Amino acid sequence: MDAGLEYERFEEGRRVNYWELDRTLQREVRRTYDDDACKWGESRLSEFGDLVGHTVADNADYVDEHGLELETYDERGEVQNRVRYPAEQRENERLVYESGIVADVFHAPPGREAPMPLTHNLAMQYLLCYADVGLDCPVAMTAGAALVLERFDDGELEEYFDRLTTREYDDLVEGAMFLTEKQGGSDVGATETRATYDEDEGCWRLEGEKWFCSNVDAEGTLALARTEGAPDGTAGLSLFLVPHTTAEGELNDQLYRRLKDKLGTISVPTGEVEFRGAEAFLVGDEQAGFKQMAEMLNFERLSNAAGSCGLVGRALLESKIHAANRETFGKTLDEHPLMRADLVDMAVDHEAATAFTFETARLFAERETRRRNGEDADDVYRLLRTLVPIAKARTGRMAVDAASYAMEIKGGDGYVNDFVTNRLLRDAQVLPIWEGPENVLSLDVLRALEREESHEPLLETIERRLEGVTHSVLEETAATVESAYRDLAGALATLASEDAAYAQLSAKRLARYIFDVFAATLLLEEAQTALEAGDGRMALVARRFVDRELRAQEARGIPSGDRFPLEHFDAVVRYAPVDPETLETTATAD
Repeated sequence: MDAGLEYERFEEGRRVNYWELDRTLQREVRRTYDDDACKWGESRLSEFGDLVGHTVADNADYVDEHGLELETYDERGEVQNRVRYPAEQRENERLVYESGIVADVFHAPPGREAPMPLTHNLAMQYLLCYADVGLDCPVAMTAGAALVLERFDDGELEEYFDRLTTREYDDLVEGAMFLTEKQGGSDVGATETRATYDEDEGCWRLEGEKWFCSNVDAEGTLALARTEGAPDGTAGLSLFLVPHTTAEGELNDQLYRRLKDKLGTISVPTGEVEFRGAEAFLVGDEQAGFKQMAEMLNFERLSNAAGSCGLVGRALLESKIHAANRETFGKTLDEHPLMRADLVDMAVDHEAATAFTFETARLFAERETRRRNGEDADDVYRLLRTLVPIAKARTGRMAVDAASYAMEIKGGDGYVNDFVTNRLLRDAQVLPIWEGPENVLSLDVLRALEREESHEPLLETIERRLEGVTHSVLEETAATVESAYRDLAGALATLASEDAAYAQLSAKRLARYIFDVFAATLLLEEAQTALEAGDGRMALVARRFVDRELRAQEARGIPSGDRFPLEHFDAVVRYAPVDPETLETTATAD
């Protein structure tokens, strides 16, 4: 059998095709797309992976170095709210949107009779984040805003929907989501922005300020505000579309005070906005805004997870290439046992995160397809209520860890801005923050368990999938996961009987436990499929993940004699295929 991908052929992780080098993403796409969508989509993903690996990646480095500039006032002191973008940023935007990253999941793309599943948008976001997490932010919000209008608008905002979902860059408007206010932060119910209906102009007027506004100059911005007489808290919030320019083409009545001086994601303008009677249009029903915005927020969280997996993929690629080429003490780095162990575990984490995220994406796409067809999707929704916040929370943290260690592998060069690992870490740091930090997400999981009883479809799904894992090579690993599944069920029952304070105290541990058990189940299921097709690589990935995360080990495994990273490095890190018979022999010997 071959030894897998030869990373020593590359000097760095750019000017390559990211799709062709990411066999983890390839596998998940083939698993989560239907056959027709996969047949059409793979060639497009390959084209996009090549585009991102060449032009977009180079432009992203330039934009990160030179930045964007806000010109709030013109030379006469009049408000103009102009964001100045480098030409390289505009080129990236045109190339990415005209590749169909948003359009193709709302309208049938050329060569197809139906739109692509939403999973396709997330796969493209994943690839985009190999190069630029910042640019992916407006892409995700554009798709999210379109989802909200598709579901809740009564037709009055159809022109905005059409422009959010067009393939033509010159006709495109981007989306944004202005949630955060200075006094509220994650407490959206503390929103103070007010909305008053203007009878003369036939629109709403917003007064107030938003504190952290990404893609500040978007034409398709969604914002929450409280109408006159509305109750306090989230129940009194309504959702509005607030354009950058009015229907007459004039600048809207708002002030972009400043752009935030951020650590990373330089390519997305994030600022502070004062609404000064800004023209706005109600989306759907009054005082239903929080529920409507939650639909966009769920999609943004899933986009955040897909982007995190893409950034991990880039960090891992840079690490593999450097380790395959850098010689120390007479060997390349990836010949040293400790480095082999680190690269194996980084690769396994990437596999687990991507499997969890794309299974969640598949379910999200299934729910949207059912909704569009007028079918009930309550069972899928209840499962998503648990999986979406967990996917976002865990992958965001994993992205920071992977980027940090990729910098360490690169050594002193990794710490300076001449090399991409510097930017990867700066960009990664926002991923645990966007769309809610881990504490907020963990509490959201508790609410889902309490209000939607989402533990029921979760446990049913895990049990059903484990029943399909029957290959003898997987027997010991599956037994460990089945034991963890029973323990998880017991933990859920215990928290249901405890007071709120104790449940909250345990929320983060619970979310991480669910991630580990569900991810392990998915890896086992994928290993079963691969073994039936004659390849044992995924069986090794599942074994390593389960041994690390779910198996109790004496003295932290030091006396175990485990030589996994030395024996299986090529399989896990280089994607080398594995003859299942060799694993049968190992299992018998054990």
